[in-house]
Amino acid sequence: MRPRLRGRAAYVRFADDALMGFERREDAERVMAVLGKRLAKYGLTLAPEKTRLIDFRRPPKGEQRGKGKGAFDFLGFTHYWKRDRKGSWRPAWKTMTARVGRFLRAVYEYCRRHRHDSVKDQHAALVRRIRGHFNYYGVNGNTSVLGAEIEHIKRAWLKWLCRRSQRARLDWERFSDLLRDFPLPRVRVYADLWSRSP
Repeated sequence: MRPRLRGRAAYVRFADDALMGFERREDAERVMAVLGKRLAKYGLTLAPEKTRLIDFRRPPKGEQRGKGKGAFDFLGFTHYWKRDRKGSWRPAWKTMTARVGRFLRAVYEYCRRHRHDSVKDQHAALVRRIRGHFNYYGVNGNTSVLGAEIEHIKRAWLKWLCRRSQRARLDWERFSDLLRDFPLPRVRVYADLWSRSP
């Protein structure tokens, strides 16, 4: 297939998900036209809701909008174009909105179901969940999303700790003292994707 392409191409695969990038639109259209037939030879099919052509070219320098067109979701991230501090267009990544919601609902439900466990046990379980999430989604450009998640988790934890007892109500000041003894993981970059960008 490669010799038939007129421009450069790239291919990324993870398990049963794949992403193909083409320098020329006609190359992308040609591959799209034959891909289903090629997979059918091996008893495989494309998922129509996940298979599409997206124009993900770098926006022109004169483009005034804050974000470029052609955003798409892949492997839990929304990929899009964003201006850096110097005004140049760079690819950027943030956690997909659906994944953020799913993670926060799971943490909220944990806090609700385990509100009568010891604070030490709750803290250990929350730290495990947050670290696992951050290890995957902790990429440069995504720290504001992770920071917002931490704030939601703090509020959920406080809410369900307050529901443990009517007499021993926690206010935000006392909860802040508790967080000093049982801190949640700090937001940081675990993987630098800028160095791998085109």
